[in-house]
Amino acid sequence: MTVEQQRLLRTAIPGPASLALHERKQKAVSAGVSTGLPVYIERAAGGILVDVDGNQLIDFGAGIAVTSVGNSATRVVEAVQRQVADFTHTCFMVTPYAEYVEVCEQLAELTPGEHEKRSALFNSGAEAVENAIKVARHATGRDAVVAFDHAYHGRTNLTMALTAKSMPYKAGFGPFAGEVYRVPMAYPYRWPTGPESCADEAFATFTTQVHTQVGEENTAAVILEPIQGEGGFIVPAPGFVKRVADWCHEHGILFIADEIQTGFCRTGDWFASEHEGVVPDLITTAKGIAGGLPLAGLTGRAELMDAVHAGGLGGTYGGNPVACAAGLAAIETMKELDLAGRAREIEAIFRPRLEALAAKYDQVGDIRGRGAMLAIELVAGADDTTPNAALTAAVNRACHQEGLVTLTCGTFGNVIRFLPPLVAGDGLLSEGLDILDEAFGTATA
Repeated sequence: MTVEQQRLLRTAIPGPASLALHERKQKAVSAGVSTGLPVYIERAAGGILVDVDGNQLIDFGAGIAVTSVGNSATRVVEAVQRQVADFTHTCFMVTPYAEYVEVCEQLAELTPGEHEKRSALFNSGAEAVENAIKVARHATGRDAVVAFDHAYHGRTNLTMALTAKSMPYKAGFGPFAGEVYRVPMAYPYRWPTGPESCADEAFATFTTQVHTQVGEENTAAVILEPIQGEGGFIVPAPGFVKRVADWCHEHGILFIADEIQTGFCRTGDWFASEHEGVVPDLITTAKGIAGGLPLAGLTGRAELMDAVHAGGLGGTYGGNPVACAAGLAAIETMKELDLAGRAREIEAIFRPRLEALAAKYDQVGDIRGRGAMLAIELVAGADDTTPNAALTAAVNRACHQEGLVTLTCGTFGNVIRFLPPLVAGDGLLSEGLDILDEAFGTATA
């Protein structure tokens, strides 16, 4: 590791150098670009972020599930350096290069299903989702797309239409793309009749609403996150995802798995769809794919991806050679270190500690997630599931002040999510969980 793997606080958080930079940020950067924790980072590796004041913070966010192999993984750094020295850009649509092809070959190998696949590469998860909808509409000749409550699929106009939460993602930015319909998610903790009936009732509601409000024959695709990300790390009730996918196949509707946050070992397997035995028609990937460089993929059945006319997919920077080199190196690192297995080990460290926290504080209403994608939902109390956004914010602040980078999420702003780099050591994870425990004590005092 290029950075010593220990927490070290030299100043208050944020420190004076970070505060000075933040003042410059406010004068130069749009106020629409918010910052959750204004500590300005100058180096990072493993599970540690080093800020401009010399503080070393424990990272439980991984850049929102991006730096799974670490912020400066050796293979990724070396691959990027080699590629930058060779060439930085030609545009694959003008003069192609091997690295783009090799990433697509890896996606064909790693994504669920043994069928013949094709891929296209982009810059961001939102681009991948947008192009998944383009492919689905082109291949089926249908217009309608069905998304779920609590979904997050991006910030472009079409992906904002797919995203459920208004503030901050959609408020004031409409009108949005049409022919997008929303149905309830099988959210066990908040299902009105309880978790036991959630899968059956949610599936019945889903099929009824699509039939009556959209029409199966008009529906091009259903898009679903196997574990919802920004919406609150909601794990759908067992069996729900598989039933939705099977129903789609029965009606000639394409099933799109948005694995942008869940993919590449994060949930204890290469892709979260595998936990449910689901083989998507189309799958979108980004975030953890390339060790921090901007790369995204859309992978699907060959006959669907090849149905699009030549020139219909692409973009100037999509599949940039430097990002592709990083992606290949990150994937090699994931394979060698068995980071899917490591994600399961991380869950084994986190779950008992989170359960102990729930036993201690009635405000911890639910613990959920898989692998190294875990969360707690905070509520008013043991018999009151009213979302507790105020406590969530207070705990988050207390963690930050002690040098632990945590993230919040959820439709109601009452979920703390945990996304440590998969290469973070056990000692750092345990220390971070100690800080979390102390933060609850501070916030509830």
